[in-house]
Amino acid sequence: MARPVTHLGVRVYYEDTDAGGVVYYANYLKYLERGRTECLRVLGFEQRQLAAETGLAFAVRSLGAEYLKPARLDDQLVVATAVEDLGRAQVTFGQTIRRGDQTLLTATVRVACLDLATGKPAAMPKPIHDKLKALA
Repeated sequence: MARPVTHLGVRVYYEDTDAGGVVYYANYLKYLERGRTECLRVLGFEQRQLAAETGLAFAVRSLGAEYLKPARLDDQLVVATAVEDLGRAQVTFGQTIRRGDQTLLTATVRVACLDLATGKPAAMPKPIHDKLKALA
C-alpha cells in the first residue's frame, strides 16, 4: 500500500458484532467508507458540499478485501487510507484495518465519480483530481 493519507480511529461497539463478539464482516465495509470519507475531508473536500455544488458524488465501483484476523468487541482499530491509482473519473484506494501492530483486513476499493442527474461516470473536479494525483 502507498503511504497512507489518513489514519482514522474506530472503536468496535456491540452493534458491530455477531453473537460471538466478533465484528460482522459487512461492518468492515462501513469502517472503510468512513476512512475514505475522512481522506477526502482531510484534503479539503466534503462529500455533501461536492454534491450540492457540482452535482457529483463518489460511489464504490469495485472492492476486494482480505479478512486476515477478526476484530472483537471493544477493540480500538485504525483505518489507514492511501491513494493507489487515479484516472479522470475514478480513484483506487488501498486501505488497511489494524489493531495495534496486527493487520486485520486489507482492501482495494475503486471509486467512480458520478453525475448524480444521469448516474453516469463524470470527470472529477480538477481541484480534487490534482490533490489526489499528488498522492498517487
